[in-house]
Amino acid sequence: MKLNYQIILASNSPRRKELLSGLDLEYEVMVLPNIDESYPLDIQKEEVALYIAKKKAQAYTDRLTDNKLVITADTVVIIDDKILGKPIDVADAKQMLRELSGKTHQVITGVCLTTSNKQKSFSVISDVRFSNLDDSEIEYYVSKYKPLDKAGAYGIQEWIGYIGVEYISGSYFNVMGLPIQKLYQELKKF
Repeated sequence: MKLNYQIILASNSPRRKELLSGLDLEYEVMVLPNIDESYPLDIQKEEVALYIAKKKAQAYTDRLTDNKLVITADTVVIIDDKILGKPIDVADAKQMLRELSGKTHQVITGVCLTTSNKQKSFSVISDVRFSNLDDSEIEYYVSKYKPLDKAGAYGIQEWIGYIGVEYISGSYFNVMGLPIQKLYQELKKF
């Protein structure tokens, strides 16, 4: 696929970089510091990731020239009508994994494609079912893999995904943090 844009990935996430690289597109990474990722408490939980992705995109608009396209994204985990973002510390990560244990949760990634004169945004939802995780498994995972940079305190592509995920309905790559197949389709139409 040949795009008429210089692509900018607005993320330091190694997973997002890996997934976007898989499309064989040239891109650069540009991350602005201190972007506010807060959201109004009265919006639907399913809209939070998209809201934040759009908010991130707004921070880049004054840096965009005609040929630049910035990709922003945000991922949240929802369980029992509660949003789990990135854990604040190790204890929080362990608590999140206890909440996910033995249950099905949703992973929602909002993505925003923005140029100086056009914007397209979308979100993708995947359902993930964890088996019952015991405390020793949670302890091992958190101490070895340090998932403090991941929504819901886990990476499906890591050990916890191998031993804990019973099934997924939806995009595996969405659960990793970027619904790359949908992104590819949207880039083709952009």
